[in-house]
Amino acid sequence: MLPLTDVEYLQATCPGHSISSEAGMMCVLMPNFPLPPGFDQTGSDLLLRLSPGYPDVPPDMWWFAPAVRRTDGAVIAATEVREMHFGREWQRWSRHFSAGQWKSGIDSIESYLALVRMELMAAAAQRAA
Repeated sequence: MLPLTDVEYLQATCPGHSISSEAGMMCVLMPNFPLPPGFDQTGSDLLLRLSPGYPDVPPDMWWFAPAVRRTDGAVIAATEVREMHFGREWQRWSRHFSAGQWKSGIDSIESYLALVRMELMAAAAQRAA
């Protein structure tokens, strides 16, 4: 079960989200998550898979369906793997926290989504480089 702060945040900011479980993981699906300019689409479904120890155990990686691509066609590092979840193919974004970066009792889905957005912006900015 998600902490109340996560439930309230999702209700306020992610209309249409759903929470379910798969293979022992708590899964949060956010439909049509907004993508910044520089990608081939304006939004994609975002999947977070949270381990049973969440929020004491940090989230690890996230998934998009359909796959997110840059408009220039360049490959985004560590996004090449595809996995099946809930009967759909998902693009895995392999991103991990450094030791001590996730603060149990402080960090939440809100702060994790800030990381997702930061990574999206960084991938879009590489396009101009």
